[in-house]
Amino acid sequence: KQLAFYFDASACTACRACQAACMDRANLDEEVRWRKVVQYGGGSWVPHGNTMVPNHVFNYSLSLSCMHCQDPACVAVCPTTALYKRAEDGIVLVDATKCIGCRYCEWACPYGAVHFDAVTGVMTKCDFCNDLLAKGGKPACVEACVMRCLDFGELEELQAKHGSFNEIAPLPKSDLTQPSFVVTPHRHAEV
Repeated sequence: KQLAFYFDASACTACRACQAACMDRANLDEEVRWRKVVQYGGGSWVPHGNTMVPNHVFNYSLSLSCMHCQDPACVAVCPTTALYKRAEDGIVLVDATKCIGCRYCEWACPYGAVHFDAVTGVMTKCDFCNDLLAKGGKPACVEACVMRCLDFGELEELQAKHGSFNEIAPLPKSDLTQPSFVVTPHRHAEV
């Protein structure tokens, strides 16, 4: 079993309700974002007569958190096994009692999903709201999404429903860590 997130980039309005819900639920400082909404865009300007006009201009939003990868780079570099992948559901977690705050996981994660807590001296990250899941609930980010762009479930079920697409700019190639993430791209998405 591998839990995963689904994100519909074609419907996201970048309201950041998911980001706020995550920060509120986990009582995070303003600088720490286990879930973050990023804007990605580009294009160019080309001459048209005496003026410049936009050419292939695009912009879209992505709601990102830990990808709970099938081959997590953070787990591979942790010298104390504080970061581990839970066998029963594939969630990547931090055991704060084992963490020495070396930050190797932070440097290894290609998604920027692991954060150092200077107060406690240990690493923190999205835990898939596993306390809410244990009570039959949904992750706070999924529950808060106004446009219903976010969902979660078993990876195979999400792929059967939405396809197996998980590479969208500016994310790294999926073969790097095999992220547990499915995305419906925006119509202007760069892949």
